[in-house]
Amino acid sequence: MLNRLFEKTWVQNATLLAILSLAVYYFGFIFQFNYEFDWGILINETEEYGHMGKLMLNGLSLTISISLYSAAIAIGLGTLFGLARLSKFKPVYGFATAYVEFFRNTPLLVQLFFWNFALPNAFPEEIRFKLFALNFEFWAATIGLGIFTSAFMAEIIRAGMQSIPKGLLEAAYSSGMSFGQTLRKIILPLAFREIIPPLGSEFLNNMKNSSLAMTLASPKSAGPCRRSNP
Repeated sequence: MLNRLFEKTWVQNATLLAILSLAVYYFGFIFQFNYEFDWGILINETEEYGHMGKLMLNGLSLTISISLYSAAIAIGLGTLFGLARLSKFKPVYGFATAYVEFFRNTPLLVQLFFWNFALPNAFPEEIRFKLFALNFEFWAATIGLGIFTSAFMAEIIRAGMQSIPKGLLEAAYSSGMSFGQTLRKIILPLAFREIIPPLGSEFLNNMKNSSLAMTLASPKSAGPCRRSNP
């Protein structure tokens, strides 16, 4: 009886409204919040915090930039290694498998530290100075995040390509299409249509993981925090 009752839309809406009302009453009346929020700090510059509004907008812009660039890198490398994971040529398959397993099972923070702190030491001092002059922290975070995410996308893309019926591939080859044409016109369009939900979730995870870029002092405003002696 209750199941039939809650199947009605108005009952669901009334239940939701009652829960929201109880929450508002509980937090608004039982817990009296007397803290006065100073919203003016978002539009006025202060000596202690600076202009918080501009800082928040700069942070949002930086998050979007890192997320978009790293997503582009991830989708490109993910497609490449997803195809390699289906290769029957053992060296290609083995290298792709090692790539995917290594970057999927290594903590992202460790990878970012490697790209930002360990890798530059492999270059001469002159090259390191040039790298640090090109906003190296930003690109280390972006490329590191893109490589990390590409390992997960490779498995998603591989699974999407394996879901395509072999009959479609045989029909494409029998009609005279080359492997490149089959890949471009049949395999990838059908695979990406199947993997849109998990691919979207991975893009969201990529955006959330971009918060670790702060450990590399990647914002441009973090100039004083950069290494003065690379």
